[in-house]
Amino acid sequence: MRDDPQAPSPRSKWRFALAAIPLLVFGGLAVAFAAQILSSDDPSEIPSVLIGKPAPAMDLPALQGSDRPALTSAQISGKLTIVNVFASWCVPCRQEHPFIMALSKDPDINVVGINYKDNPDNALRFLGELGNPYAAIGIDKNGAKAIDWGVYGIPESFIVGPDGTIIFKKIGPIDMQSYNDEILPVINRTIGPASRLMN
Repeated sequence: MRDDPQAPSPRSKWRFALAAIPLLVFGGLAVAFAAQILSSDDPSEIPSVLIGKPAPAMDLPALQGSDRPALTSAQISGKLTIVNVFASWCVPCRQEHPFIMALSKDPDINVVGINYKDNPDNALRFLGELGNPYAAIGIDKNGAKAIDWGVYGIPESFIVGPDGTIIFKKIGPIDMQSYNDEILPVINRTIGPASRLMN
């Protein structure tokens, strides 16, 4: 019986098997990554390695033209603080701004801002139009400080406990649901319950 000239040789089968290994490995990693994302109740909530760790040291220059001081570590020391990373060019920042304003009106909460890769004049116009909720504002012109905080994209907000430990991270804009269901419960657990719900 003669060999079928169309049948693959043992050598070509071996080459095919070797070529398939990287594809199988990549496929396995993709499945594992997808399972990790889908196992979360909210795929947008990427866990932060900074939760439970001290907030990064800060010494950011002030927003020139604003009446708010520069953002330093002293500005958040000993207070429950919301650190909000924002920019005038960020459309979701504009959408979440009423919630940042509401948080700033609570005397138990210290709200500070990191102005990310922004034009100072545009940032001033943004705050002049929508209101300035920040007790201090630091300019992060090249985004280096945002990297220290593990920022993926803006807006992002962090809750820092009075002891300087990061206790919560919100990726994306704060909306009514996340304000009432995520942000306020963390605040109330940390400094005691209060009537802070927005309608």
